[in-house]
Parts: sequence; C-alpha cells; structure tokens
Amino acid sequence: MMHIDEARVLASLRRLATFGAEGRGVSRPALSAADMAARRWLAEEMAGAGLEPTLDAVGNLYGRQPNVTQALLLGSHADSVPNGGWLDGALGVIYGIEVARAWRQAYPDAATGIDVIAFSDEEGRFLSCLGSRSFCDRLSPAEFDALVNNNPSLSTSITAAALPTQPFLRLDPARHLAYLEAHIEQGPKLDNAGLDIGVVTGIAGMRRFQVSFAGQADHAGTTPMDVRRDAGMAAFAFATQCHERFLGLVGSETVWNMGALSLKPGVTNVVPAFAELTVEVRDLQQERIDMLGEALLTLARECDGRQGVTTAVQIQSDLAPLAMDAHLRDIIESQAIACGASYRALPSGAFHDAMLVAQRIPTAMLFIPSIGGRSHSPDEDSAEAQIKTGARVFASAAAVISRAQPALGVST
Repeated sequence: MMHIDEARVLASLRRLATFGAEGRGVSRPALSAADMAARRWLAEEMAGAGLEPTLDAVGNLYGRQPNVTQALLLGSHADSVPNGGWLDGALGVIYGIEVARAWRQAYPDAATGIDVIAFSDEEGRFLSCLGSRSFCDRLSPAEFDALVNNNPSLSTSITAAALPTQPFLRLDPARHLAYLEAHIEQGPKLDNAGLDIGVVTGIAGMRRFQVSFAGQADHAGTTPMDVRRDAGMAAFAFATQCHERFLGLVGSETVWNMGALSLKPGVTNVVPAFAELTVEVRDLQQERIDMLGEALLTLARECDGRQGVTTAVQIQSDLAPLAMDAHLRDIIESQAIACGASYRALPSGAFHDAMLVAQRIPTAMLFIPSIGGRSHSPDEDSAEAQIKTGARVFASAAAVISRAQPALGVST
C-alpha cells in the first residue's frame, strides 16, 4: 500500500513559499530570480523522489521516472502573481512530488510510473499558460522565438534565467496515460459549504476583448462639454451599458470582468484622446460566451461615432470551455469517499494548465478549499487539515489511476 508523508507535504509547501516570500505572501513571477531558485530546489526534490529532472527552453521543469514506458503525469505551476499566495499552483507540484516518491517506494517494480511537471508561466507574466502551451505543442519553437523577439522583458528574463536553448519538452501520449492536477479552489464554494474536496467538472471558457475609443485631446479647462470628443467618457459609458446588457444574458456560472482601463494622455487637465478597456467573459457553455460576445460587438457598433468618438474591438484571447474526463472524475469521487472526505462536483471559473493538457490526454482536477475564497493575495490560505486530506485523496486517486494502466479512454 502506498503511504504519503503528510508532514513532509506541509514542510515542502512552506519551504517552497520561502522563494519570493513577501510578508505573508509570495512574489514569484515566471523566470524571475525567485522562480528560478524555486525550480532549482524543486529539481533537487524531484531527484530525491527518484525522478530525473529536466529544465526546458521555456522554463518547464519535468521529472521523469526512469525505467518505465508509461506514466501518470502529475503537476501544476510553480510561478505566482506578484504579491500572491503561497498555495496557488505550488500545491499540485508538491503533491505530485510526494506521490511520485511514495509510488516508487511502494511499487518499485511497477510497469507504470509517476512523472511530475512544474509548468512555467501559468500566470501569464509573458503569456498565459506559456509552459503548458509549449508542452502540449500549442506553441512551436518558431512561435516562441517570435514571442521572445517581440517581448524585450521576456528576452531579458530568459538570459537572466540562463534557460537552455533546447529542449522544448513535449507531452507524449504514448507514455502519459493521463494527467491529474491538484489546486486550491480560488473561490468560496467549498469553504462556505464546509467541504474537503472539489471534483472539477470542467474549466470555463474565456473570451477577452480589447475595446478602444479614439477621440481628440483638448484643454480640459477651456473646451465646452458639448463639443468634446472625450474617449474616457465614451469608455465609461460603454462599460456601464455592457454590464447592463450582460445582466440579461447570464447563466448560473457566468462571470465577466472589466479589469483594465487606460486613458491617454492620462493627465488631469487634458480631455482623453484615447482609451482602452479590457472586457473578459467566462462561462462553461460556449453558446453563452458567443451570446455575450455578440452583445458586446453589437453595443460597440451602436457606440461607434457617438460624440465624435470611434469605437473598435479586438479579440485578445479566446479559450473554449473544456470538460474533465468523466472516468477520472469518478475515481477522484470514489477515493474521496474511501478517505472519508466530504466532496462536491464543481466547475472551475479560473483556467489552469489542465485546460491545455486535457486537449491531448484524459485529465482531471481536484480542488481543496480556499479559506474565505481568497486567492492571488497574501491572504490566500487553506487549513492544514484540508491540505492533508487533499494529499490523501490525490495520492489515492493517483494510485488507482496508475494501477488501471495502460489505456484510459477519454470519456468526457
């Protein structure tokens, strides 16, 4: 029987949190000095668990179990947002290393192994899910080179991190039977319900729009209100009207956000000549994302030219919703029951590296509660007891999946 060391899980999570520590929080942006120091430490931990670690050209850290031809892939990401929390992403990486160690000890001669990956730049310092896009062959070396050449900060970070020029590690469906990722919920549902485990049903799709408004700069003290071509006021009005229209189209899991607004020239005594507003919509149903997108585009057409301000829209990002593998979800549920853990099925409104991997091999996710639903904040935390419970359920599910070998059909 496989045994995991829950105290070591907690100790490892706390050790990882020292890389980039800022007060109660963590700042470990992808390819920063803190991130690379954390990856060097994680590589040592992987080696100590019997894995062969490799760092690739985008910063992915992959621990491969030797002497097996098939393996269950476990992991998450090791980077953080600036001034973020200590568990986001880290939980899945540390769980994965502990399970790999326990699997080798319990089943040294097993034909199926456990591989572990710490993906690079899930948080999008340079490109959201950069590491998993590359690993899942959704970002070619040529596209990566173009990204580097057009992003001086990425080029500088790669040089400072001393990343190798090769290899670009790739997921291998012939080797990797399935992917399992553990993560904090980053929302309040499990904590509010007093439950231990979330079995993720799917990951919401996301469409991000950049809405731009072009007017005319004028003196703010001398230009009459009725002749101004004020791009800032046009952006404010658009945001309010867009919010009101979305309210009539929502489903139970629909969310949207207007999280970025810029004005130019951006000084108090000049009427804004230009404004940019970012609007992001998320839902588990592609039809609803399309409906919200059409509502936004219709509003933009209606607003274009009002009060001398032109309105234009570009789609910055478009990710389709994705269901988790039904068979793997059933295994997580059964092992939650076997471990005496309370659970519920729930969707993920945040996107994860699992979203990319699930396009290639059977994939499932397990959540543990976030206290108060807090995440991407120094206040991010989970109860020690629930971190331990999550580790037990995750390890038990991984063992069942690994023993099931060799073919796990996608049944989403």
